[in-house]
Amino acid sequence: MAVSGRFVLLAAAGAVAVVLFPGAAAIFGWLGILALAAGADLALAVSPRSLRLQRDVPESSRLGEDVRSAVTVHNLSGRTLHAVLRDAWQPSAGARDSVRRLTVPAREARQTAGILRPERRGELRTAHVTVRSFGPLGLAARQRTIPYPGSLRVLPAFHSKRHLPAKLRRLRELDGNASVQLRGNGTEFDSLRDYVRGDDVRSIDWRATARRRDTVVRTWRPERDRRVIMVLDTSRTSAARILDEPRLDTGIEAALLLGMLARGGGDRVDFLALDRRVRARVDSTAKGNLLSRLVNAMAPLEPELVEADLSLLPGVIASVSSRRSLVVLITSLDAGAVEEGLLPVLPRLLARHVVVIASVRDPALDELRAARDSAADVFRAAAAERALLDRAAVTAQLKSMGAEVVDETPHELPPKLADMYIRLKASGRL
Repeated sequence: MAVSGRFVLLAAAGAVAVVLFPGAAAIFGWLGILALAAGADLALAVSPRSLRLQRDVPESSRLGEDVRSAVTVHNLSGRTLHAVLRDAWQPSAGARDSVRRLTVPAREARQTAGILRPERRGELRTAHVTVRSFGPLGLAARQRTIPYPGSLRVLPAFHSKRHLPAKLRRLRELDGNASVQLRGNGTEFDSLRDYVRGDDVRSIDWRATARRRDTVVRTWRPERDRRVIMVLDTSRTSAARILDEPRLDTGIEAALLLGMLARGGGDRVDFLALDRRVRARVDSTAKGNLLSRLVNAMAPLEPELVEADLSLLPGVIASVSSRRSLVVLITSLDAGAVEEGLLPVLPRLLARHVVVIASVRDPALDELRAARDSAADVFRAAAAERALLDRAAVTAQLKSMGAEVVDETPHELPPKLADMYIRLKASGRL
């Protein structure tokens, strides 16, 4: 009716124009024909309401990988569908060819697919699909936005995985060929060997010595099945971008590498993400693949614009393990945050556990410190020098209290934290 009404109005306008402007008769005649053709074309276009959609997208993928996102269109009408379809993924999904043409014969189905290249991890969503259905002549179309939500969980990329084979080799050398003699708790019996000058007499195995009639000593290796508790700070300081990557994402990379290395070393791995409350948790007693559980717990994490309440740490860690453990806190070494949040609770942690503080250092500070080309550069260099000195003072204070500190640039933090774990295993502190 709306199209017919427009045609009547157009025809009436044409009649008036013919009376006033006789030369315009041909023009308005063609416009009337075009309007009539468009109305007929629109009437023959398949209604989007007669379509049924089916989405095909994987549940998850890794950041940086291409993902195929397909929509199957079922045409329930008796006419052929000529349409343009747009799947409305959020911009960070990196949708390519989000607008696609397709033709679906009557009462058949066709699939149309595009490629997603996510630009950030986490839950990416699409809320609806828009279909524009054209008539056979392509002059007019019906359009409808169909609510059809979908989601894709983008997991951390885990680029630091390339360091894992070399670190595992070092750990196996430590655990096997390079057995060390250690005393006291925190060691495991490895083997027996003949006594040589310089061996600790407390390592002599008197029963084996009596049987063999030669002095025999026990050798020990670093204890397995220890607990490694990784705590990732998700407070406001984790939102800072360093080398175009949030500090939180670098912490995730470091935690993934350390977690897989510790698991390869036979230790039990727990993971916590917290600020004012626990945001994510992976329990070492749970079943299933550790890497899968870690990346799925870390994927939806986002920085929270609140101050971290690190007074929660002793209680949360005690709920994970009552045994002596390696506690790795991945946080910021900003002087204010450390003095107000970490220093008051650190003695309680050190009394029961081995504590490692890992932090991301901005390499831009070193570049700014070296610039001297202008007065503005000198002021920036002074500010950078002050920031680095404050950072060094905080590091020295933490070390004097008994904590280990790993303060590295984004690319170096994951392997350096793994090296710290290996050194602690070699020294028998775990």
